[in-house]
Amino acid sequence: MIKSLILSFIPLFVAMDPVGIVPMYLSLTRELNRVERKKVARDSILTACILGIIFVLGGKVIFKVLGISVPDFAIAGGLLLFTFSILDLLRERASEVKKEPASSLGVFPIGTPIIVGPAVLTTLIILVDTQGYFATLIAFGLNLLILGIVLLKADIILSVLGEGGARGFAKIMSILLAAIGIMMVRRGIMELISGKF
Repeated sequence: MIKSLILSFIPLFVAMDPVGIVPMYLSLTRELNRVERKKVARDSILTACILGIIFVLGGKVIFKVLGISVPDFAIAGGLLLFTFSILDLLRERASEVKKEPASSLGVFPIGTPIIVGPAVLTTLIILVDTQGYFATLIAFGLNLLILGIVLLKADIILSVLGEGGARGFAKIMSILLAAIGIMMVRRGIMELISGKF
């Protein structure tokens, strides 16, 4: 049981990438106050948790019923992420960020596809087959717990950066977010071409 838990935890930790998520979270929530940021963090973890559990219990069935494949999902997620990052780069932040409800950021794009995107969902589906439902769900829960603690403490990082540093950092992260979206689309297309799904 311990072995299955470890073998489930490690690939999910790599796929979820808590360290990589923090900069994106800070970039997307930098204009929010501390209370709003914490609400986004909670909503993000809750969204990721619900989506992950749904995919653990019925991911293959959902894909089969809808007639979609993992590469299809990767391409759609990548396009959404790319579009969101471009809009984030081009918009007037001061006037628009406050109009966006904090809860919407928690659901999209942070809850999905940043925390639980194609990589995590695919990993969950594979782990159910190899390690079983129980070990996969426990490992997923532990990873979400770690990520939740990191996001709730992200204020410390933001205070170190300062306002100017946070804005410059946000621009860079939006560009990287666009690149991640393109990468997801590219991988999805390559998998569709190769037929490995």
